[in-house]
Amino acid sequence: MKNIVIIATGGTIAGSGKIGKATDYHAGKIDIKEIIDSIPTINEVANLKAIQLFNVDSNEMDEKHWLCLTKKINELANCDDVDGIVVTHGTDTLDETAYFLNLTVHTYKPIVLTGAMRPASATSADGPMNLYQAVCLASSDEALGHGVMALFSSTIYSGRDIQKVSNFKIDAFDQKDFGCLGYMYDDKVLMFSRTFKKHTLQSIFSKDLSEELPAVGIVYYYAGAKVELLKMMADEHQGIVIIGSGSGNYSRVWLQEIERLTNQGIVFVRASRVNQGIVYKSDVFDPHNVCIPSNTLSGQKARVLLMLALSKTRDINEIRRIFDEY
Repeated sequence: MKNIVIIATGGTIAGSGKIGKATDYHAGKIDIKEIIDSIPTINEVANLKAIQLFNVDSNEMDEKHWLCLTKKINELANCDDVDGIVVTHGTDTLDETAYFLNLTVHTYKPIVLTGAMRPASATSADGPMNLYQAVCLASSDEALGHGVMALFSSTIYSGRDIQKVSNFKIDAFDQKDFGCLGYMYDDKVLMFSRTFKKHTLQSIFSKDLSEELPAVGIVYYYAGAKVELLKMMADEHQGIVIIGSGSGNYSRVWLQEIERLTNQGIVFVRASRVNQGIVYKSDVFDPHNVCIPSNTLSGQKARVLLMLALSKTRDINEIRRIFDEY
């Protein structure tokens, strides 16, 4: 059998509340070993080792947690007796953590994130099945070289493209226009596609990762949004991701302020508040080509990539190339 390490960070999968209820619970309350013990056949899949790295609600996750988690994964991945790693995580910010790890983990060994929408104390909790299948996926040779993945509701997603699409249903995730990587059929792995974007060993960020990341903020554009939002964000951040309307759009007043702040050294990325589609270069909303299009990345994932990019370079053309490749 393969040797799989489960790194627990908390989340709903480790949540506890009134017995039988799926709502009004506290995340990150149950130890990972207790969850493993609730899955009778999981030890027949792989030799398991569990590490309780954190036990928090995923809304408490930040860059320091990400850097610590990346360091631990890289340490384990370098061990000859570790074949794959599963990370349990809250669902609210799982997409951000998955993308950060996809860019910073330096291994082709399977790394799989999973979690739950119902706490461990709920009737028909979904966490045990997700964790069981995540271990099965991490144990499979079919999972090698796909970068960081996520496993939910028998579906395999890429760390780059996964997004949470429901805050209520247990089938809470999707992968935009690209479809999933594959499916789980109980313990069997069925892979159908592969990402063409750089990740893990191909990523320049998986080598010599900075211990402190540049400050990057997000500003959400809406009808009538005041330009002062940009000014306030620029005071505390080196980069700003604009979640614009439509194809990453905003008003002419915002365009003028973006160009002014660019001349002061602030790096801007244009993303969209629309879930489907792509953000291209725009001669109308960015006539002087000062904003970097996020392509298919959501605003929160564009922030992850911009933080990492700014840790390597301040050259706008180089950052633009990074967004095209990653």
